[in-house]
Amino acid sequence: MSLFSRSSDQPGTHGVLRDCTPHGKGFRRLAEGDIAVIDCPDISRRFAQRLIEANPAVVVNAAEFSTGAIPNFGPQMLLSAGVVLVEGVGSDVIHSFRDGKKGRVDEDGAVFVGDRHVADGTVVDLHHAETKFDEAQQSLVDHMEAYFGNAIQFIHSESPLLIDGLGIPDTGVSIEGRTVIVVSPMPDLVERLGRLKPFIREQQPLIIGVDDAADVLIQAGYDVDIIVGNPADIAAETLRSGTRVVLPAEPDGHAAGLERIQDLGIGAMTFPAATDSATDLAFLLAEFYGAKLIVNVGPSLNLETIFGDSPQSNPAALLVRAKMGGRLVDSEALITMYDGHSHSSGAWLWAVLGIITAIAAIVLLVGLGGDDTFLHNLINTWNTIALTFQSWFK
Repeated sequence: MSLFSRSSDQPGTHGVLRDCTPHGKGFRRLAEGDIAVIDCPDISRRFAQRLIEANPAVVVNAAEFSTGAIPNFGPQMLLSAGVVLVEGVGSDVIHSFRDGKKGRVDEDGAVFVGDRHVADGTVVDLHHAETKFDEAQQSLVDHMEAYFGNAIQFIHSESPLLIDGLGIPDTGVSIEGRTVIVVSPMPDLVERLGRLKPFIREQQPLIIGVDDAADVLIQAGYDVDIIVGNPADIAAETLRSGTRVVLPAEPDGHAAGLERIQDLGIGAMTFPAATDSATDLAFLLAEFYGAKLIVNVGPSLNLETIFGDSPQSNPAALLVRAKMGGRLVDSEALITMYDGHSHSSGAWLWAVLGIITAIAAIVLLVGLGGDDTFLHNLINTWNTIALTFQSWFK
């Protein structure tokens, strides 16, 4: 049986388009025979299984089902379930249709909304998926050998820094026993800070701004206690705000951006280390001076980012985070906790408002229900209730 049906005059697979991207709402409406549109590089087994349970006819991926970074088995699962896969159509396809519109995918991987051609992709077959899987396995082995080789090299050169904090500058800011949030550049930083407001308001943490994230913090109205980063990437107004500035420096002491600091006429300290990650240096600074809790407001480090060779996944980042131990918390965990707390608080507030409203309604009914004035009606009713209780307990 052909993978492609011909349910109308136009060739290809016809169905209802469903926006199953992270910000879309089509996944819960995804049904058998639909066309699922996703944006998921290196699709996982778990996500593939969720799609299989919905049984779409086609899955259109804005990204590649397998980029070659990790050996993922999701594409083979979907193909074995008889789902047609089209990849690499580009992220613009997500904005080219409304969830629930009729669409079509032809045999060459072209995507249509009605009669309108919106994107072109590549049809993935089982041979292609298995080849990418094998290549990714070998690539991952090679990458991890190099990764841990670099980690050993970093330990060899920076063990005094990791163990004894050698080279960490004294900023003059009291950190001992405080909660510290380290804010690094990331695409949705403004939204992330907005969702962290309840935590920041309650804990009053010390704030370290990394690189141009310091600008975002100042613009959002936060007081930044320490800036760690290259001044060339930070606005002059932010650097002149009175915040302590720490410049990442090479092991020989040379710091990029030192000339800018001198031109602005402000003071700064250098932090020499064999890593160019200002975020890692900010973590080491907070840990060495005794922060009780360190919150990472920035890109997370996990196995997927290490396997995928993300910029924040360098060996120094892994070792620094290992040194933080249980003191390091990701901001996503706090957002989840405080979202639930705020919802619970909201429920109590509504319950109290309901009780107050009920009491007010009773007072109005009693006050307006008699033949006398409003106040006398209330007094008479209260006296009647009091006398009734007295008679019960005699």
